[in-house]
Amino acid sequence: MARNSRRYSAQEREHAVQLVAKLGLAEATNQLGYPKSTIAGWSYQSGAQSAAPATPAEVVQESAAEPVVAKSGKSVAKTYSPSLRAKALEYATAHGVTKAAKEFGTTRFSIYGWQRKVKLHLEGKAVDSPITGSDEDQAAIRDQRILKEWRASAGLGPSQVRNQLRRQGFKVSVHTVRCVLEEHGYVTPKTRRESGHDERYEAVRPHQMWHLDFLHRHINKQKIYVLLILDDFSRFIVGGALWDGERVAAVQETFLASVNRYGKPEKALSDGGSAFYSWKGVGRFTDLLNELEIDQIIAENPETNGKLEALNANIQKELFNQEMFFDLGETQRRLHAWIDFYNFRRTHHALGGLLVPADRYFGRAEEVLACIESGKSLGGIGEPAPVGERQLDLFRVSSHRGQVELHLLGHRILLPLAR
Repeated sequence: MARNSRRYSAQEREHAVQLVAKLGLAEATNQLGYPKSTIAGWSYQSGAQSAAPATPAEVVQESAAEPVVAKSGKSVAKTYSPSLRAKALEYATAHGVTKAAKEFGTTRFSIYGWQRKVKLHLEGKAVDSPITGSDEDQAAIRDQRILKEWRASAGLGPSQVRNQLRRQGFKVSVHTVRCVLEEHGYVTPKTRRESGHDERYEAVRPHQMWHLDFLHRHINKQKIYVLLILDDFSRFIVGGALWDGERVAAVQETFLASVNRYGKPEKALSDGGSAFYSWKGVGRFTDLLNELEIDQIIAENPETNGKLEALNANIQKELFNQEMFFDLGETQRRLHAWIDFYNFRRTHHALGGLLVPADRYFGRAEEVLACIESGKSLGGIGEPAPVGERQLDLFRVSSHRGQVELHLLGHRILLPLAR
């Protein structure tokens, strides 16, 4: 037989909602004879709340627990502060677990669990106790930490913020971070991932391969060219400078400065731009690489130099799209500051999400991971020591290959003395 569904008028719905607000859901269902789920749906859509007089047990329950409300508006869980747990356990000792569960609106199993954990803590078998700690809202503290990390570098996304917090020993899910950021103005970028490039490679040691590429930007209607040099193994930026054009002299100067500071690589990978390679004859940068005995690799496809292409996208999202620059001098200073942040503070997805490029470049990855897993402070591992805490070598006289050399603040100010 076909089932005839009953239809309700607008007046009947409004009367049912008002009755729920006055008497409660159960009493309204008994009086009207409507399905309980139907009346509950009308009440939820209208946002009506029951105004029935609260019993003493309900008053205690409301003060003892704070419901965690989802975005849909439904109460999905209750959280109890340590002081309220202590009151519940004290009440259970005096009146029994069953009465305490009814009085505080929890379950008997929760009280039994709290009693067991307190006993283990007193016996020294557990570190934490459910009745010790702060009564502060942990969700609010969590949200504050998420927002503080995000506002420090607004270009970071939810997964990157999660990794930054994990490195500090604070665990949180990407979904929670995304929800918190979206509530405070974060907009998920609309990007389309093009498939078709599945070939991956990575160097096995530092300085095995360096990537070079230019990034084009406009600062106050003036076009600039940012040259970045990236170590393939560690993702450590060994060189970066701002220039007024894609010139061979700019590539040579930036590359030599990186070599003098960090040492020379085995290979150099770049695209076929005129500043890197000459398709007729031998270019000046190629001559420099041949003089230094460095192999040059020219990428025929953009995907081959994908690590530096991704770096260019990150620096645009996290630096150039977030700040307003007034002159080229300020742009240069902010560029070097961002490079230091990228190398020493910003976690990298390709390094497992917990390591920064400096950890792998300086061979401290295992030590840093051990500190993070044990919950200890990194204590400066992978971070440059503050200037005020450094021991500076102001003046030094040394002997190199039998010749005396004079150094001031790390720079040689006199040529080796002749014999």
